[in-house]
Amino acid sequence: MSRVTVIGGGLAGSEAAWQLAEHGVDVDLYEMRPRQLTPAHHTGLLAELVCSNSLRAAGLENAVGLLKEEMRRLNSLIMSCADKHAVPAGGALAVDREKFAQAVTESLSGHAHVHLRREEVQGIPEQGLVIAASGPLTSDALAQDILRVTGEEALSFYDAAAPIVTLESIDLNKAFWASRYDKGEADYLNCPLTKEEYEHFYRELIAAETAEVKGFEQGKVFEGCMPVEVMAKRGPETLTFGPLKPVGLIDPRTGKRSHAVVQLRKENLEGTLFNLVGFQTHLKWAEQARVFRLIPGLERAEFVRYGVMHRNTFLNAPKVLNADFSLKGKPDLFFAGQMTGVEGYVESAASGLAAGLNAWRRLSGKETLAFPPETALGGLARHLEGSPSVDFQPMNVNFGLLPPLPERIRNKREKNLKISERALRALKDFMEQEGLQPC
Repeated sequence: MSRVTVIGGGLAGSEAAWQLAEHGVDVDLYEMRPRQLTPAHHTGLLAELVCSNSLRAAGLENAVGLLKEEMRRLNSLIMSCADKHAVPAGGALAVDREKFAQAVTESLSGHAHVHLRREEVQGIPEQGLVIAASGPLTSDALAQDILRVTGEEALSFYDAAAPIVTLESIDLNKAFWASRYDKGEADYLNCPLTKEEYEHFYRELIAAETAEVKGFEQGKVFEGCMPVEVMAKRGPETLTFGPLKPVGLIDPRTGKRSHAVVQLRKENLEGTLFNLVGFQTHLKWAEQARVFRLIPGLERAEFVRYGVMHRNTFLNAPKVLNADFSLKGKPDLFFAGQMTGVEGYVESAASGLAAGLNAWRRLSGKETLAFPPETALGGLARHLEGSPSVDFQPMNVNFGLLPPLPERIRNKREKNLKISERALRALKDFMEQEGLQPC
């Protein structure tokens, strides 16, 4: 069986390489780190998480929870490593990012069919089957070649990473442990703000100085990763309906709900590091320290990482991609990851899983896989292929991408669970039909 070139060792490229290797295909996996780092990466580990350490909601009442379960049943390396290195996060799946990335790296570098090559790829190979999963921080040379190959202009916008602080620097006399609505264990630290404290924080936040950002077109920002200061400028109370939403969080010392609450989530298994949930930012570092220390409990916060901005490049998927993640008119070239227009860690890995399976199928002379529309995998792929949007933007998985239930169910959680149950039944039948081995 022919070799496959996979460009990029992020979540999508790692998952694609794993799927191919597990089906006996030799893979040349190219990753330029650590020889050449990006503005957001810090290590040479495969599948390094650069923004949050959360893979979001764990339950099947959430679309991303359903997507993760579908991936588990399809022998996902990313999900296997995430489950093994999970850290407490209430109703979410969060990971110890270093141990998680180390596990992915060891699994692939030790695989007999994976050949890890630490070098930059500056252009799409002309021969052989290729999966381009170079991610949102694709090097300039490769990005230009992708534009040449696709014939469609890619878009650029900003992603923002949240800052991380040490636990010992948080004032636990002011912060309290809780998960929203008491869902799961009390794994989040919550910093409550009175109306007066919030208004002071808000004024300083919107007036704070931002870092100069170069080399981006029109300053486009994806809604799902919007800098907290950009969100704040939409209105004085916007944050209290977003990342500082106090609903479901009762301060045990007062028995009341605060005007606003900043949540912090464990960043590592030991629980010594915490990230500020929803606080992606491109404020200057000194301004981050000054403004974020206005939050009660964070007056003496020690920042081990400040928030940073980085580029994200993606394709106009409905015009250039098929639902099997291959390029229209070039069946031997697949794309995976955020470049396809999916948004989020889990979605990126899922696209890599689908691209890897489909590349294997193409090499085997079989039809590529079209996952059932009832599944999260199928719904996401069909959206990329068929979105009618005239201004295509990245998309997180959501139940709106799946067909509605025939019956009307008013309870949202019950309805979503039934959608997930239907999806998993459809996936089971599909895997049996296509000869895919369940895990």
